Amino acid sequence: MSIRHPQINLSRRSLFKFGAGAIGTGVLTAGLGSNLLAPEKASAEEDITPDKALQELLDGNERFVNRKRRSPHQTYSRLVEVAKGQKPFASILSCADSRVPSEIIFDQGLGDLFVCRVAGNIATREEIGSLEFGSLVLGSKIIMVVGHERCGAVDATIKGAQVPGQIGSLLEAIRPSVESTKEQSGDKVENACKANILSHIKKLKSSSVLSKLIDEEKLTIVGGYYDLDTGKISRVD
Repeated sequence: MSIRHPQINLSRRSLFKFGAGAIGTGVLTAGLGSNLLAPEKASAEEDITPDKALQELLDGNERFVNRKRRSPHQTYSRLVEVAKGQKPFASILSCADSRVPSEIIFDQGLGDLFVCRVAGNIATREEIGSLEFGSLVLGSKIIMVVGHERCGAVDATIKGAQVPGQIGSLLEAIRPSVESTKEQSGDKVENACKANILSHIKKLKSSSVLSKLIDEEKLTIVGGYYDLDTGKISRVD
């Protein structure tokens, strides 16, 4: 995704000059007057609701699990269509695990999903900013935070692994969820993974941009837990 355009400046200063009241989808689009901020329609369901967007994700996952994938929007003509502009109906904050590819497990295609992937599906400042862009500017109606079975990042946090480089920053972001589930019975990794999903949903909801869209019923944020053995997404609330 590129947000460079000769007619706009998405710097912090230029955005804030519109004031708090101007940070709404319509005003931002009209005020900046960009094809990027008001891309050409790339989906037949422009007025999809958050509830319908959620159902579309769950239906797609059901098709995947039941081996009835339609593999929609994966043709060359779709590639040409969305090259003119994107309007994803859903955003996904997912673990970077190679076994959890969003477009496949939700049976979607080009231009359908706005995907952020990071180990441990944590909501960093950069991930939050990206998802704000996906919802406010591109019009995504749902954000699903997707964690998964046997997550290596969560397991490493539980074991207190000593790791090099910047890997430790990932474990630090997961640690509060591990601590909160220490007394729970059952699978420690699964418990911590689900708590981690909920923790980062809460963090996303603390965004002033995303919370405003939620209040206006233009967005919903939910959690999903992916079973590596079956391919099934289960809701986490």
